[in-house]
Parts: sequence; C-alpha cells; structure tokens
Amino acid sequence: MINRVILFIIDSLGIGALPDAKKFGDVGANTLGNIAISQGGIDLPNLQNIGLGNIDNIVGVKPVKSPKGAFGKAIEFSNGKDSITGHWELAGLHLTRPFKTFPKGFPEGIINELENKIGRKILGNKPASGTVILDELGEKHINTGFPIVYTSADSVLQIAAHEDVVPLDELYSICKIARGIMMGDNTVARIIARPFVGVPGSFVRTCNRRDYSLDPFGQTVLDIAKQEGLDVIAIGKIGDIFNGRGITHSVHTRDNMDGINKTIKYTQKYSRGIIFTNLVEFDSHYGHRRDPGGYKKALEEMDKRIPEILGVMKNDDVIIFTADHGNDPTFKGTDHTREYIPIVIYGRKIKANVNIGTRRSFADIAATISDIFKIPSTGKGESFKELII
Repeated sequence: MINRVILFIIDSLGIGALPDAKKFGDVGANTLGNIAISQGGIDLPNLQNIGLGNIDNIVGVKPVKSPKGAFGKAIEFSNGKDSITGHWELAGLHLTRPFKTFPKGFPEGIINELENKIGRKILGNKPASGTVILDELGEKHINTGFPIVYTSADSVLQIAAHEDVVPLDELYSICKIARGIMMGDNTVARIIARPFVGVPGSFVRTCNRRDYSLDPFGQTVLDIAKQEGLDVIAIGKIGDIFNGRGITHSVHTRDNMDGINKTIKYTQKYSRGIIFTNLVEFDSHYGHRRDPGGYKKALEEMDKRIPEILGVMKNDDVIIFTADHGNDPTFKGTDHTREYIPIVIYGRKIKANVNIGTRRSFADIAATISDIFKIPSTGKGESFKELII
C-alpha cells in the first residue's frame, strides 16, 4: 500500500520537442538535451541511477542497465505551454482552448481602468523580459512610483515594483485589482507580482513573488484527494497555481534549495496523501533568461540533494520527478517551449527498471495518483500504476 506521493516538479525541464511543436514555433527545442550539448555534458548521477538517462539520449546522463526506478515521458494533451496549463494537466485537466495572450501589450481601456482603480499611472505595458524591463524602466519607476506592467508570450500580466517604493502589501493589492479586471473576455491565466530591490544598474527581483491565478475549471486530483480526507501539501508556487483549491497546507519558498529543504521537512512529518513541490528557479532564473550554464549548475546542485530526499522517504512513499513544460535556454526568444516532460519514479515499493513508455497526456500522472489512493479519477489520463507497483 502506498500512503503518500511526492510530486516533484522541476519547472520547465522539457526533454524534447513535441510532434506539434511547429504550431508553437518550437521545432528543435529540447531543454535538458540542449543544455547538456551546449555545456559539454551534465552530471546528474542520482537521477541517472533512477532512470533519467534511460528516457532519451542526454550527454553525460547515460542509460543504466538496472535503474532503481521507473521512467518514461509524456505528451502535453492541452493546447498550451504555460505553467497553469501544464500543472492543471498534471492534476487531471485538459485545456482545449489556450488562455488569452497580449503579444502587443494590453489595450488602453484595461490600463486606464487599472490606473484609475490603483491611483497610480502605469509604466511599460509591453512584452518584455523581466530583468531587461527593470534595466529600462526601474529608475523611472523609483522616481515616479508608477508600477511597471509587462507581459510575455504566456498568458500573464506581470507587475513589477521596488519594495521601497511600493510596499509589498500594496503591490499585492494592485495585483488583486488587476486579477479582477483581467476576467471575462480579457481573462489571463495569471497576474504575477514581481517585487524587486536594488539601485539602477543592479536591480534584483526578490523571493516575494506572488501569482494570482484562476480556480481550475474542473475538479483536479487535488480536490478529490482533499475531499477524500487526504493531505495535500503545496510547496512553492503550487498553492498559487491552483488558487488555493484542493490544498490542505501551502508554503512558499525563497529559492530552489529552500524548496528542497521544505520538501524534506514535510516528508519527515507524518501525512497521508500528496506533497506537491515546484522548483521555479529553473524556469524563472535560467530558462527565461537564456542561461544554459546556470541551468546546468542548478540541476547538478539539485541532483546532489536527491539522496537527502530519498533518505527521509518512508517505505510507503513514492516520488515522481517531472516537469510542467519546456524552456530551452539555448532556443530563440525568452519564452516556454512545447516539449515532452520526463517522468522518473522511485519508491521502495516501486518496481525497478520499468519503462512506462511515452504517455499520451500529463494527466496520466493524476490518473495514477488516483489509482494508487483508490479515489475517484478526474476522468482524464490513463493510470500506469499496474506497470510500476
């Protein structure tokens, strides 16, 4: 009997372009594969021993004859490549219509309404890299107190403000107002608070980011697990992505290492159900900023911590290492990439050296979790429980 599943999201760690990548302009993208090639290899011995290298050809991560876990990859069924779409599909939902995007910035009427409601003018209002726009408008923001609004190829409205100019509580309030505006025909997946500190030339975004999402449009495996009396512990931005729904306890994290520390902490505690962790820095610090060297180093640092996580797992625990989309730092632009996600599974009750193949949906993970706990399924995805237990 399995009493707990640790669902561990290595944010943006895609493993190769999907068959429909051409529709998204992502032919040739391969986050993990291209990082390894560009850096002359990558050293991930702990994930390798569980089965990561048996999924695909990764320079430096060789297949092993007898991996300790199960392994495979999954296709994204939903029409999108953003965090909300990926996480919701992992939790058992399929989105057939993508969230709305604003590739040229937001209409004047939206900006006017936001300005009127918050009592401040707005700077920016265009697609931009989060660090580049701070270099461009950060000093003007400090001088005027006007928040910086920007977007990307994803369905987001992001609001940046210096913590000494716009206090965090006020920035969060502004984001909540924006969330109310960006509904109906203008619905975006997320409003993101992007606080920063520093002086011109050396601005730094802080760990006080907050995401203001939407309620999932249907029941997720998290909702069902909670209704069935199971614990659902959200670590990192998971609570924000699901708008708090289906969560019994949520904790934010400062960075990847803090996310690992908190995963270890909550794994050591007694609970029965799901521990759902997201390590966002792979996406925000290295994918979007197109930093393959930094991405490689961060992956290797994470891999070194995996024995600690496995060491505190109980006999009836299972951990699933996976991702939510790609963000190839060697690829053009600064946006997510449409990719397969890796699936690497370990637990003392998990069969070793099992290839679960190429799954037809991220939602196969949700279906498997439902099957493990013998709770109702969302109706999406196909369980691979019988292959691994």
